[in-house]
Amino acid sequence: MAANSSKRKILVTGSNGLIGSEVCLYFATRGFEVSGIDNNQRAVFFGPQGDTRWNQSRLQGAIGNFRHYEVDVRDRARIEQTVQDVSPQLIVHAAAQPSHDLAASMPFEDFDTNAVGTLNMLEAARRHCPESPFAYLSTNKVYGDGPNTIRLKELDTRWEYDDPRFAHGIPESFGVDQVLHSLFGASKLAADTLVQEYGRYFRMPTCCLRGGCLTGPNHSGVELHGFLSYLVKCNFEGKPYKVYGYKGKQVRDNIHSEDVAAFIYEFYSRPRYAEVYNIGGGGGNSCSILEAFAMVEQLSGRKQIYEYVDRNRIGDHICYYSDLRKMKEHYPSWSITKTLPQIFEEIAASWSQRLVGGTAKHR
Repeated sequence: MAANSSKRKILVTGSNGLIGSEVCLYFATRGFEVSGIDNNQRAVFFGPQGDTRWNQSRLQGAIGNFRHYEVDVRDRARIEQTVQDVSPQLIVHAAAQPSHDLAASMPFEDFDTNAVGTLNMLEAARRHCPESPFAYLSTNKVYGDGPNTIRLKELDTRWEYDDPRFAHGIPESFGVDQVLHSLFGASKLAADTLVQEYGRYFRMPTCCLRGGCLTGPNHSGVELHGFLSYLVKCNFEGKPYKVYGYKGKQVRDNIHSEDVAAFIYEFYSRPRYAEVYNIGGGGGNSCSILEAFAMVEQLSGRKQIYEYVDRNRIGDHICYYSDLRKMKEHYPSWSITKTLPQIFEEIAASWSQRLVGGTAKHR
């Protein structure tokens, strides 16, 4: 199919972001012509600290003939024109308003970006390259706070599942109804459903990647999005990190952006229709906030300063890590290659180089 094309092209939305930029670099090394769509909307959502222009410059310097399109995914006409112009053999849709906290203060911007923007991409793909695989970066927030209904046990530094049915984590069959999603979770679920529907109704090769904590050294982590990156940044700058409820024992699984890109390549090589995958680090790459503090303290030699807020974020998961068995069954050559300690080391090294004045020390 697309994998046999002699002139392979990939179009990536959100190309300045963590996953988008990693996908661009990963596919460039495999001979793809790379085009990216990004209008630095993250800086609008999160202010100067969310600015991703540095990542755009990095891509333009690292990838020969990289084509950047300064287009907003909400701009239906320009999105269609761009897809038509590029005529890609693969679309990776990573552009999003990514914060479930921020969504409540900008509901129209959130929904228009996440849901309508995805519809714009899907319809453009259907009209101009319906045979090309379409990979959508969804989120585990489509499950709302449903995972919080699972019986848990409290350990010294984390919450853990106390139900053998979830020994491997959350499967794709977990329900999405009658739960609190946050407006962000609702807009992403709307997009998730659209991606599945275009796959089924129009027989397009689509997949939804319901991410846990997608992370890596090129993340512009901020308080409202980018758990590990922002935590490491706070430690290196000596700034307090706010812990919201659950005693700091809430658990997340973490997957390196390179492993995400590698899975997308597997999907491109052997595409399926209307698939859904929970993509994360699994139990092996999971950690609580308290455990993350300990890991970054070992790297920096600096005690983590934090402020405990005795209330949890609305819809926040107490314990979440992905069941990776379906992914490995469908694509047995794919696996997690970056361990949690490696992820911490790379993020720490990145922030030590990026912080102004080089004041952060990484040892």
